[in-house]
Amino acid sequence: MKTGGQLIVDALEANGTDRIYCVPGESYLAVLDALHDSPIRTIVCRQEGGAAMMADCHGRLTGKPGICFVTRGPGATNASAGIHIAMQDSIPVILFIGQVASHAKQREAFQEVDYVRFFGDIAKWVVEIDDAARIPEFVTRAFAVATSGRPGPVVISLPEDMLTSLAEAPAALPHTPVETRPGEAELDALETLLNKAKRPFVILGGTRWDAAAVARMRTIAEAWSLPVGCSFRRQMLFDHLHPNYAGDVGIGINPKLATAIKQADLVLLIGGRMGEMPSSDYTLLKSPYPDQSLVHVHADAGELGRVYRPTLAINASPSAFVEAVAGRKPAATPVWADETPKLHAAYLDWSTPPESGPGAVQMGPIMNYLEKMLPDDAILTNGAGNYATWVHRFHRSRRFATQAAPTSGSMGYGTPAAVAAKELFPERDVIAFAGDGCFLMNGQEFATAVQYDLPIIVVVVNNGIYGTIRMHQEREYPGRVVATDLKNPDFAALARAYGGHGETVEKTADFAPAFERARASGKPSIVEIRLDPEAITPTRTMTQIRDRS
Repeated sequence: MKTGGQLIVDALEANGTDRIYCVPGESYLAVLDALHDSPIRTIVCRQEGGAAMMADCHGRLTGKPGICFVTRGPGATNASAGIHIAMQDSIPVILFIGQVASHAKQREAFQEVDYVRFFGDIAKWVVEIDDAARIPEFVTRAFAVATSGRPGPVVISLPEDMLTSLAEAPAALPHTPVETRPGEAELDALETLLNKAKRPFVILGGTRWDAAAVARMRTIAEAWSLPVGCSFRRQMLFDHLHPNYAGDVGIGINPKLATAIKQADLVLLIGGRMGEMPSSDYTLLKSPYPDQSLVHVHADAGELGRVYRPTLAINASPSAFVEAVAGRKPAATPVWADETPKLHAAYLDWSTPPESGPGAVQMGPIMNYLEKMLPDDAILTNGAGNYATWVHRFHRSRRFATQAAPTSGSMGYGTPAAVAAKELFPERDVIAFAGDGCFLMNGQEFATAVQYDLPIIVVVVNNGIYGTIRMHQEREYPGRVVATDLKNPDFAALARAYGGHGETVEKTADFAPAFERARASGKPSIVEIRLDPEAITPTRTMTQIRDRS
């Protein structure tokens, strides 16, 4: 006979869980007590949204479910931001929520929420466990649901009395991973389409990739001379300096790349859903009937034909698909072979940052410095905002598992993600980028980095405004500024107050020595860049945007 809390921890151990992210609560004290004697590492966070985003980063970089525990009511609703990210980004996450005791349900008891209804549209599966004897069944099923097909978040509600009750239950067994593979008929059809094509293009996206799959995709691109682009914030799926890389299919796409995709006669979309952002509002690939022949490869059959009608639909995970295709070779030298290097050259030109701009701090030289200084395995994280343009456009990703950024466009992600990444990979450099508004949404997780001696570096690009919204405001309602100005703390002093290292950069030449001091400190660090709000994009100032409108 074991308590429900002990059965939860046993099931997590059986499914290979090595760490959890949590904010403690009295509603699941029985689980916390069971964790006391478990080898599972418990990482306590400062706010449930940050904890859920750490779990998302864990799932994003490892492919294994990130595990998060929060308490009921406000704890669960705070965590919903991370669950929404995991759902839109197809990331395996399992969120456990302490729930009110069974006798109090349906009475609007203290902090009571119906989680099946609350999370129903932003999670892959939501369930409440009423019988402790069924914990091994439900927890193992949660791992299977979170990782199969299109991965996503699972939410499990745990009534407090169920966790303290004693039950006899079978020992939990690990979940069985489910793989979907292409058939020979689909592979033959794909080979026929490729051999007939004159202007093909490959777009990589989604999840269920690993380092081996990325390497196989590179081999396929070389064999067929294929130009390859990566979907929005999936840039770690192809080496940016490889001669077949054509660029980022995301927000603010290179016009030459957009033209190449629109003029392609065959698009091979592997793993991605090609949503609003990577499709440039459904203009690169028209919905529901693309102008191009479309081969859509996805692990979830429900995504095939959901938005676009494909010429060829292949229900397979990216890793299984590239493994099957790697042995196929073109019948002759592809007719488009000479065009692929031209697209790569256009990418290199597009991803070379400008050396000048308004104000005393120039982001272009800063990005050039980071590109030369950071190793290929450095992990870069960020949330949302115009500051992220400098990372996405000018950082040239080289390796898998080096990027953690939400395709859902959620602010506040970079700092908690960096904490999780550094805890997972302590030997690697982890750099978080955040705007001033973005950092202050979950910046308190910097305290978590200090608590666990995780020397992340957070580059806070401080322009004193909600930059993206101000840019849109000036474009749509020029000169009518409302609710986008910010008065910020001294971020370097804030880092020191937390027990970390702080630096302030007020001119371009300050950045390199400030960054090197931060790196040498061995402490979690904040490097604040005080950027002129005019420097809102790499190519246009705020005044130019307003005047043009």
